[in-house]
Amino acid sequence: MAETSEPAGAAADGRARARARLDGGGPAGDTAPSALLDVLDLGVVLLDLRGRILLWSPSAEEILGWPPGDVTGRRLETLLLPEDETPSEQAWRLHDALRAERRWHGVLRARHRAGHPVQVETRAFLLSDRHGFSYVLASVAEAGRLRAVDQDLAALEALFSSNALGLALFDTELRYVRINEALARLNGLPVHEHLGKTVFDTLPRSMAEEIYRCQQKVLRTGRSLIDVLTAPDGYGSRSVAYGRLTDEAGRPLGVSCAVMDITERRDALDKVERSRQRLALLDHVGVALGDRLDVRRISQALATALVPRFSDYSGVMLLGAVAYGGELPGDKVLSGTPLLQLGVAAKDRGPAVRRMLRVGQDIAFETGSFFGQTLATGEPHLIVTQEELRAATYPGDPKVQAALDLGIHSLMVVPLRARGIVLGLLVISRAAGRDPFDRDDLALLTEIADRAGTSLDNARLYAREREGALMLQRSLLPQQVPSPTGVRVAYRYVPGSSGAEVGGDWFDVIPLAGGRVAFVVGDVTGHGLRAAATMGRLRTAVRTLAGLDLPPDELLRRVNDLADDLAPGPDDPLLATVVYAVYDPSTGRCALARAGHVPPLLITPRAHEGRRARPLETPSGAPLGVGGVSFEAVELDVPEGSVLVLYTDGLIENRGEDITDGVDRLCAVLERETHGALEEACDAALTTLSPQDGGGEGTGSDGGDGDDGDGGDGAGAADTVELAAGHPAPLEPADDAALLMAQLGGLPEGSAASWTFSAESYAVRRARAAVRDALREWGLTPLADTTELLVSELVTNSLRYAHGPIGVRMVRGSSLLVEVSDPLPEPPRARIATEEDEGGRGIQLVARESRRWGTRHGPMGKTVWFELALPG
Repeated sequence: MAETSEPAGAAADGRARARARLDGGGPAGDTAPSALLDVLDLGVVLLDLRGRILLWSPSAEEILGWPPGDVTGRRLETLLLPEDETPSEQAWRLHDALRAERRWHGVLRARHRAGHPVQVETRAFLLSDRHGFSYVLASVAEAGRLRAVDQDLAALEALFSSNALGLALFDTELRYVRINEALARLNGLPVHEHLGKTVFDTLPRSMAEEIYRCQQKVLRTGRSLIDVLTAPDGYGSRSVAYGRLTDEAGRPLGVSCAVMDITERRDALDKVERSRQRLALLDHVGVALGDRLDVRRISQALATALVPRFSDYSGVMLLGAVAYGGELPGDKVLSGTPLLQLGVAAKDRGPAVRRMLRVGQDIAFETGSFFGQTLATGEPHLIVTQEELRAATYPGDPKVQAALDLGIHSLMVVPLRARGIVLGLLVISRAAGRDPFDRDDLALLTEIADRAGTSLDNARLYAREREGALMLQRSLLPQQVPSPTGVRVAYRYVPGSSGAEVGGDWFDVIPLAGGRVAFVVGDVTGHGLRAAATMGRLRTAVRTLAGLDLPPDELLRRVNDLADDLAPGPDDPLLATVVYAVYDPSTGRCALARAGHVPPLLITPRAHEGRRARPLETPSGAPLGVGGVSFEAVELDVPEGSVLVLYTDGLIENRGEDITDGVDRLCAVLERETHGALEEACDAALTTLSPQDGGGEGTGSDGGDGDDGDGGDGAGAADTVELAAGHPAPLEPADDAALLMAQLGGLPEGSAASWTFSAESYAVRRARAAVRDALREWGLTPLADTTELLVSELVTNSLRYAHGPIGVRMVRGSSLLVEVSDPLPEPPRARIATEEDEGGRGIQLVARESRRWGTRHGPMGKTVWFELALPG
């Protein structure tokens, strides 16, 4: 800055006058200072026209570190750092601007007392006192803090201007100080007519009183109110949220308000509730029919499921060919073809009910009647008056008269169809006291009938499906079971009693990353080809999701989310039980979760508790396919040499016996001292199987000495047993059974290493060093560079986003597994970084350099892992 002459006394007087201006001419005012000034940390500097510093405020000292005694009297340019211009040139430019416009605004690069540069936003003004002496008053603030405030203000402006929600701010007197157009439109007043007013001036009295009480409560207590529902006349329905505004010192500034118009949503809720009830009925009927494979039982279950929940009376009538398992008719049913009534249900009993509904009755309908037309064309019919009911068949029909005597006024007739062919009719009716059926009810009943028709056709086809189901079941079970390091496995599968009656039981052993292994046993509800096919899809889904390294409870949840896709068909929902366990030989820990399955057993070796078999206490969960349920995992330390036993209920179920008795019986068998080997223990466990009723003789696996009449059965039994380890099963069970036993050991000593680092900048360096040293000790130096690079990328990500302790673990097995854990639950996402991006390439690098990688969630965060192939 240029030098100009000025009397020395004048300078002193100027400094005194400036101090007076800075002090406000007296004591501080009564009002509390704004917290915004604390955020900005605004410094004040007074200079003479020669650029010498006269005054240096404490805030300026906080920004640049220079105390007043070190800078007072110095020239300003001594505190500047060169950029495109020298400090002297910057000072001259500032001087010229002040001379020309008496003000200047810009960013200066100043030198902190510690030596580092500081960007300061500066506003300078040329001031003159009454004596004609001129001074430069400059205010300075850190540029970074100002930018943050600018961004906050811009975000607030964008929030108010572009948000579809109604937003408003109120002062401590609960007067509008700001409101956006969305809320103004909701209130029916322009923005300017809100400002300075309370809600009593802008809303109906009843609504205003409720809102004002909420505002007062929030302002007084500081506790936010969320989703406060209001529904004033003429204003629709609203969901309102309130929160208290405070400064950094915690002093209340007012109340914020967010308003959502939920009128359409509330109107839709009634429709949703009606739809929910209809869907619940669909689900109820689906559950009633889902596991039945007998035509008569299905017919009765369908009729029963509809009364009284949906109707007062119901009847199921089928063609004789369907009832007796014959071939289906052609595309159209011939006129006069009799139907057999196989299922009936009624809200009450009496002679009139028996005339109208009787199981086993043959019924023939005329071609011109509503019933005959539905049977011939497949078109449903709706009757809503008694006059229509009288015209439904021929005059004087005793069944119609019985219906009128019961007060029936509304009736629906829908076809039971399968593959486009009419199998029979479903007829339901309502009596006095209930609303008549409508078109929505007809559509719902048509959907129910279609599902029931599929079940009926499945029952007809069940016998011919069994042969193919057994073949399919065998092909879908594991053809080879792996033998992971530190684990020994034995297993058995025994089909159901008849030799062709196959279910959906299955097992699997799945190697996971880092030497860990997953054990799975499941049981799909039902028998036959559809159950076997569903088992195959479910096993494939579990194996696929196991590759994602998910915790057991998360894996079951995801499989359950796929229930509709894994179901045997659109009219047959999935219902299956599964137990899923993951064992880590390097830590000796095992995590398990169940989905409605029987409890797993753990046999502990003699060295710890004596040979003891006990059920593991784990939450049972609900079977897969039941919506709206959660699954819980249990993690436990397993003594080395313990045996984990997973099985299906067919191994322990016995008619007339509680399932816990079967579990206790299996534990007693497995505790015997003679069972030293897994294969022997498997054979012993099969002795607990419950034989088929009346199957006693000729079911032994040793062939026995049965007479000629039983020889065929004996051969069939031997042929239906899957001999997983070359040992025959002693009995044929009434239900199929799967058994998986795993002896759990540990990894060779020195195969794993782990470290934990605090979230400090040195964590990357220490992690690289620890990984390098461990690889050198394991003789895996060729992998050091790649491993260090990928570990540093993952640890850097954790440092940047997680802000918590970082765990690094390496396991040497058939490959090198590296895991990096942190408390952040969100998994990293690979993104395509452009040439201008400074980051975003870490996950791409991990994906490219590793053999495979992935993430898994834990109770305290996530783990990102990758595998590298061992040299050679």
